[in-house]
Amino acid sequence: MDAVIRRALPAEARALTRIAHAAKRHWKYPEAWIRLWRDALSLTPQFVERHPVYCAVAGASVLGFYALSGAGATRELEHFWVAPRDMGHGVGARMFAHAVATLRADGARVLRIASDPYAKGFYLRPGARRVGKWPSTPRGRTLPLLVLGVGPPRGRGI
Repeated sequence: MDAVIRRALPAEARALTRIAHAAKRHWKYPEAWIRLWRDALSLTPQFVERHPVYCAVAGASVLGFYALSGAGATRELEHFWVAPRDMGHGVGARMFAHAVATLRADGARVLRIASDPYAKGFYLRPGARRVGKWPSTPRGRTLPLLVLGVGPPRGRGI
């Protein structure tokens, strides 16, 4: 797939929101839950402008996107979504590798991920490990909390 990963534009916030909602619905969650998550799944132009948000595009189509937050050694994966029609074609793997490279270049050492249970395996494959649980909605629901080391490998000094 000839996808390019680039910085998302504030004007694309609505398209990114549609992808997040569609990807969440892909897992057959109840619509009542989707409504509970509406704000958490929605991006504003201001959010896109102020955060590192990157999207995978092929031609004029946005295939998926991710957003990072935080500063310093530990960062958070705020969003990571692939349009359902593009799942299973390597888009997510390419975006995740891009996110890790972006964090590494910015001096980050650790990426924290409050993963959807259905996506946990995706993050474990490149080396994330489970370190706990993260509270979610509806009340009583938790998400696997994962961490991935993204800093340069520790080597011996000369």
